[in-house]
Amino acid sequence: MAVMKFGGTSVGTARAIQQAISIVVREQEKTVPLVVLSACSGITNKLVRIADAAGCSHLDEAVALAGEVRSFHLALLDELIKSSALKKDIALKIEALADRLEMLIKGVDIVGELTERSRDMFCSFGELFSTTVFAAVMKEQGHNVAWIDVRTVMITDDNFGFARPINDVCEENVSRIISPLLQQGTVVVTQGYIGATKDGRTTTLGRGGSDFSAALLGAWLNDNAIQIWTDVDGVMTCDPRLVPEARSIRVMTFSEAAELAYLGAKVLHPDTIAPAVLKNIPVYVLNSLHPDAKGTIITNDPERLSGMSYGGLVKSIAVKKGQCIINVRSNRMFGRHGFMNELFGIFARYGVSVEMISTSEVSVSLTVDETSFSDELIHDLESFGEVDREHNVATISVVGDNLRMSRGVAGRIFSALKDVNLRMISQGASEINVGFVVEEAEVVTAVNNLHREFFSGWQNEGIFETPAGSR
Repeated sequence: MAVMKFGGTSVGTARAIQQAISIVVREQEKTVPLVVLSACSGITNKLVRIADAAGCSHLDEAVALAGEVRSFHLALLDELIKSSALKKDIALKIEALADRLEMLIKGVDIVGELTERSRDMFCSFGELFSTTVFAAVMKEQGHNVAWIDVRTVMITDDNFGFARPINDVCEENVSRIISPLLQQGTVVVTQGYIGATKDGRTTTLGRGGSDFSAALLGAWLNDNAIQIWTDVDGVMTCDPRLVPEARSIRVMTFSEAAELAYLGAKVLHPDTIAPAVLKNIPVYVLNSLHPDAKGTIITNDPERLSGMSYGGLVKSIAVKKGQCIINVRSNRMFGRHGFMNELFGIFARYGVSVEMISTSEVSVSLTVDETSFSDELIHDLESFGEVDREHNVATISVVGDNLRMSRGVAGRIFSALKDVNLRMISQGASEINVGFVVEEAEVVTAVNNLHREFFSGWQNEGIFETPAGSR
């Protein structure tokens, strides 16, 4: 069996939904899939705007946006469903969901407060809408399909906005609710991103959580594949908007994918990797716009990795813009234990995540998201010593499992960057990434130079594939 997760752009239009269904039908020739869907592209953002408007008592704005959500899905239904009887039945379901959304708006407006619990409820409607339409279209086309409310399966804690599943309960629910349907040949269509507490309160797994949902469900089903369908040809050697010659990577390890996800790659949600690693289930990152493209396989299977081995050091180059360097200099650091613990306690107190770090005996340089820190945090840091900031910088990370056993890679990196001003350098603790910070204005130059250095000779070695859209 396989789990097939389709992202928002893969179900964002009537044409995209038809394409996704054709991919599911093709998969049925080999197995009976579990289909996990995101909300249609743009809908979750609109639902967040609705929640915020309701919380600020902007009732007219919230109701108008809800009307747009209603109309969008009714229009999808009108374009995709031909049977008048089925269209009427599904239209009633969409209207019922839209009515509930408007009731929630009015309830939050009356109370005058938007809680994280209410926000999760708002955000859950996107997946409920998209799966309702998708399952109906499959049914009209003659396929044996069942729509399942994932909130009967994905039971989580009550950490609204970033809930985590209760694994034993969820696994038992999967074996009781989903497995029998798949075993009898029924395609199951369900939602990503959302879940519910034991007492039935709707939760979400965090933005990007549909990938996580798919990986969890695949692990609980002991599937042999997790497919993440997006609008790009797998994981790329670099962002093609920065490097037009970027290519998709045919195979990479779980550790490489996890590093890239953390370092800024947009294809995978970082938590996706963990359930797949636990069960050693390969993850395929595929393009619903070009379903015949090979995409990327993420695996630790030695046979697959050796079958696509290559002599290169690097798999991908990740970029994260919108960063700020914070430099802390203090003679109190010299020879003193506990200083770093106290320093990073400040960041923990303010809930600020440190991206990259470099230290000496009397100074610490680190990067944080430009929008994540406050003047209060800087004031508290000044109790340790002199503090200064460098704005408008970006982190660039060179990632590859072969880095940990290769000599000379640092020399090649710095040679490629001889014309770029490096503001900070950091070796990843995993030893599979080398990171540095440059001014944002020099990002394009830096990544293009690195890409030429490490990828120009590997076009035909089997590890990379030219993106389908550029053939």
